[in-house]
Amino acid sequence: MEIWINPRCGKCRTALTELDAAGVEYTVRRYLEDTPTVAELEQVLERLGLEPWDITRTDEQVAKDLGMKDWPREAGERARWIAAMAEHPVLIQRPIITADDGHAVVARTPEALKSVLPQGA
Repeated sequence: MEIWINPRCGKCRTALTELDAAGVEYTVRRYLEDTPTVAELEQVLERLGLEPWDITRTDEQVAKDLGMKDWPREAGERARWIAAMAEHPVLIQRPIITADDGHAVVARTPEALKSVLPQGA
């Protein structure tokens, strides 16, 4: 299991605490320092079953500077969104957990986080 975090993010810290409490083994990726590639973002989006605009933090200053709220949200624009996230990782919603079974979630809610924990944890 891997979790993409920003250590300053409260939801990321909560997710780490819950993973530790459940005794889950995981790898931490500080995605602002270890920036995901376009290919990695495409893989994670596929595992999440989401589109890039679904995991983009459009309230970040860089998103405002790029005018992302006005970008089309359609298949032909996916590459543009993914490229922006690869270039500016602060745009990526967090925490993202990819489980060994192929399941992935944006663990911003207790329900999403629980979905990647072992049963009974």
